[in-house]
Formats: sequence, structure tokens, C-alpha cells
Amino acid sequence: MIDELVYMLTDPLMQRALIAALLVGLTAPIVGTYLVQRRLSLLGDGIGHVALTGVALGWLVGAAMGLVPQDVLAIPGAVIAAVVGSVAIEIVRSRGRTSGDVALALLFYGGIAGGVLLIGIAGGTQSNLMAYLFGSISTVTGADLVLTVILGVVILAVGLGLRAALFTVSQDEEFAIASGLPVRFLNIAVAVVAALTVTVAMRVVGLLLVSALMIVPVAVAQLVTRSFSRTMLLAAIVGVTVCVTGLSITYWHNWSPGATIVVLAIVVYAVVATVAPAIARGRRRHHHDPHPDIPDDVRVRPESTSVQGAPAAERKGGDDPCSA
Repeated sequence: MIDELVYMLTDPLMQRALIAALLVGLTAPIVGTYLVQRRLSLLGDGIGHVALTGVALGWLVGAAMGLVPQDVLAIPGAVIAAVVGSVAIEIVRSRGRTSGDVALALLFYGGIAGGVLLIGIAGGTQSNLMAYLFGSISTVTGADLVLTVILGVVILAVGLGLRAALFTVSQDEEFAIASGLPVRFLNIAVAVVAALTVTVAMRVVGLLLVSALMIVPVAVAQLVTRSFSRTMLLAAIVGVTVCVTGLSITYWHNWSPGATIVVLAIVVYAVVATVAPAIARGRRRHHHDPHPDIPDDVRVRPESTSVQGAPAAERKGGDDPCSA
């Protein structure tokens, strides 16, 4: 077992795959925390569908230029399409001309239709899109990994560097406007980093499953914590754990890495959702005085009641000094 583990860690393919999975597991929940706070949990799905059009457009350009392989521009095309689509939906949402769910529906259907149409024009088949729809970690090249690392650094820089401002905008946009924050810029920043996250995770979990990796770890964290910063931290830990674990499992089993990672995340959510209420009840049952060194000045005697029926209280140490 140890020899197989060492062989896995020294395999160049698995090294690239593990680095990509680590970055995806770290960045996706961080961005997902803002999306959940803004009630835009399905935005990742919409951007993923638009990114599919970018993948097909990259194929088309690569075929026209005679590049080998033809999909060498697939990821850059997905980045451009995802960023343009995310900014467009944010502009539509902010101006209020179209409701958020209608705008997402337009992204869903237009992205899938555009991807299938363009990949056919480029001379490819629908099967060529499967690796992007559901992930194909074995196809990660050195160039893909470099681009993934660069995008991951940008996502972390924005998601963590602007955390206070982005939290304010996500929590209460009107308060952010009154505070003088550049709300439109920050909203577009969230949309752009969400688009970059989708393209980063495209090779690992696929465009159709990336939203689950952005949302499920956040849902797990919200079951056990209420603080925004702790939720983000715990979600990132869960994301990294399920990505690395799921990818390691698929090294020994011929399973889809993206599906394995997402199912593992959902299993973690189910377990935590089952255990968390019992832990909370145990904490309430064993509640202790937060200040044991300070004596209580009021003691309640349930057995005696006042005229109105409320419990009578008496001071420790004698009668009320204010009584007659």
C-alpha cells in the first residue's frame, strides 16, 4: 500500500492532477461563500454553460488556424466566454430589466446550444465536449496547469484580499452604497472570480458539476458555524479534502473524478447534517456558566411564585436592601 501511494505521488500525471485538484478545492468554496451569501447559488451553473460555448469557440479558432491539438485554445476560450457571460448577467441583474432567474435560464440554454453548434462547425463531435462537461483530469497538460495556477492565484487574491468589502456588498448592498464602497465594481469582481473559478475547475470536475463544488462545501460549513470567516475557512478545508480524496480514489478505481468528488462532498454534507443537531443538543445540555468566577446575584426559586404567577427571586446573601 505504501509503495502504491509513493508511486502515485511520483507519477507526473498525478502530480499535475493533485495540484489542480488542490487549487480547485481551495478556490471554489471561497468564491461559493460569496455566491451563497448573495443567493446566487446557481450562477456557477449558468457560467459553466457559457464556458462550454467558449470551449467550442476555442476549438473553432484552433481548427481555422491549423493548430495541433485543436483544443489548445479551449481553456482560453472558456475563460473569455465565462468572464463576458458573468459580467453580462451582473449588468442585467443590476439594471433590473430581467429577473435573475430568467437571466440564468438564458445562460443555461444559450451556452449549451452555442457549444454544440460551434463544435459541429469546427469539425468535432459532441463526444469531444464530454471531457469538459464532466471533467477529465488525465488530460491536464503542463500548460493547463500553469494557467490553472495563475487563475487560482488571481481568485485567491481577490477573494481574500477584498474579503471585507465583498462581504459587505454580499450582505447588504444598500449599506455598502451608503458606506461609499464601489458596489458596481465589487459586484463585477465577484462575477469575474466566479467565472475564473468555473474555468479553473473545468478539467477537474467538469462544467456541469463545478457549481456543486462551489456550493456544497459552503453548505457543510454553515451547518456547524455561523461566522462568515469561519464558514469560508471550513468550506475551503472541506473542498480541499474531498477533491484530493476523490482524486486519490479514482487513481485505484476507474471512476469519473468529477462525479466521485461531488458525490463525496454530498456524503460529507449528509453525515454532518445528521450529526450536527445531536452535537448542538449536547452542547445545550452541558451548558456551563461562562463566568464561573463571578457570583450570581439572583437565584430563582421555581417552587414559589409571585402574585402574578412569575417565579420569585431572592438575592444571595439575604434580603433585598431596597425593601421596606
